[in-house]
Amino acid sequence: MTLASSAITAAVALLGVLLGGYLSLRNQDRLWARDHARQWRDIRLSAYREFLAAYRHYLAFALEPTANITAAPHPRHPGELMPFFDEAGRPYKERLEGGFATVRLVSELPETVPAAIAVVIAVRQIAAARATIAAVDISSAALEKLTAAELEFFGAIRRELGLAPLPENADVGG
Repeated sequence: MTLASSAITAAVALLGVLLGGYLSLRNQDRLWARDHARQWRDIRLSAYREFLAAYRHYLAFALEPTANITAAPHPRHPGELMPFFDEAGRPYKERLEGGFATVRLVSELPETVPAAIAVVIAVRQIAAARATIAAVDISSAALEKLTAAELEFFGAIRRELGLAPLPENADVGG
């Protein structure tokens, strides 16, 4: 009986070690997944912050009275104009394009990219309009379209980051 008792004790001890190892490995996997999700959330937040800052700077430059902007018909979208900036405005365009590319790269939810596209199109149309008219003459419809696109983008990124939705009467101001 001593041999059987020793074998059972050894088997129980071995089972305990195996169970402990399995639970430890499972906890490590959970911690890794949580850390990975946190890192991606930080990456996304940084990308969205950069895109929003780039879009705001682009808009501020486009509305600047001294901005030198020209426009030409868009080659793929009839009825739309493409704005072109001089050397002073080119960094704003490049920063917006870079921020937009980053958003497309890191976004997780399918609605985030179309929301970013709507912001880019709306702000480009305001810049294209500035090629022929003064900033004070930009139509309120164009500005409202940009505000609506921005609110939709905010909603998409808040959902993606796991934040509560914006209140219905949220206004981004200008």
